[in-house]
Amino acid sequence: MKRLNFTLDDETIALLYRIAEQYYHGNKSLAVRAAVESLAAHLGHEGWVVAGFVPVEVDNDAECHICHRHFEPGETLYRPVFRKGRAPQALPHLPREQWLECSDCAQGLAHE
Repeated sequence: MKRLNFTLDDETIALLYRIAEQYYHGNKSLAVRAAVESLAAHLGHEGWVVAGFVPVEVDNDAECHICHRHFEPGETLYRPVFRKGRAPQALPHLPREQWLECSDCAQGLAHE
């Protein structure tokens, strides 16, 4: 982790706080990361983009990738479907860990 020092205008700060509260439970770092990933997706980066979600009934304890809420076996979470970025080296950048999101977090990402 690295600390960056930069100045934001009041409107940008207010927007960051609002997005962090609405989608990331107040975590401003996650909000900035999502914004940078979204910008990169539109610029043809070498990474991945979430194209949608598939419902998954979990068969053992699980947690949401974003909000970290706990879910018990039998509950439904949502697995993101990734699409390749425009660059040829996108596939090595796909997340390797199991990634499941609750309906609230998945819906929040779908509306961005």
